[in-house]
Formats: sequence, structure tokens, C-alpha cells
Amino acid sequence: MATITKRDIVVAISNETGLTQQQVFNVLQHTLDHVTKNLSDGHEVVLRNFGAFQVRKTKAKVGRNPNRPGTDVVIPPRAVVKFKPGKEMKEKVAKLLPELDD
Repeated sequence: MATITKRDIVVAISNETGLTQQQVFNVLQHTLDHVTKNLSDGHEVVLRNFGAFQVRKTKAKVGRNPNRPGTDVVIPPRAVVKFKPGKEMKEKVAKLLPELDD
């Protein structure tokens, strides 16, 4: 599968809307900045028909170093961003795989 970059999205939206690439880039960058800011403030960000971003806190746990299997490593607690796709996105992505024949 191909990788789509922010630039690819900017060019596509610019071509579809007639806005300049700089205008589209500014709007996209401001959107991403607001999503990041709200997540860093502990808020959930919900984009209808797309999905929801949430901050989850993980507990400290003990892991193993694969290079030294006998050594335990403490993994500290941390905050991570989780994404839950919306219904519309789930349905479109599900079409990537062919139906399973029973």
C-alpha cells in the first residue's frame, strides 16, 4: 500500500476546491494543531463520520529485554493517544478484504 503524506492531501484538496495549496495547508495545519492541543489538555476529539481520538494512561509494568532475557525492565506509566474509527470509516476500510466464503 502507498503512503499518503500531508502534502498529498493538500494537493488533492487544492485541486478539488480551487483553493491555493498554501490556504489548504494552513487550514489542515491549524486543524492538526487544534487536535494535538486538545489531546494534550486531556480532552477527547470526536470527528463525526471519521473517528475519535482519546488519551489513555497506561500503568507501569515490567517488561523483558530481548537482548538479556533474564533482566526485568520497568516500563514507566505514560499517556498514549488511541484512535477509534467511526462507523463510516470502518465500513469503507472493511471493503479492502474480500468477503470470506463459508
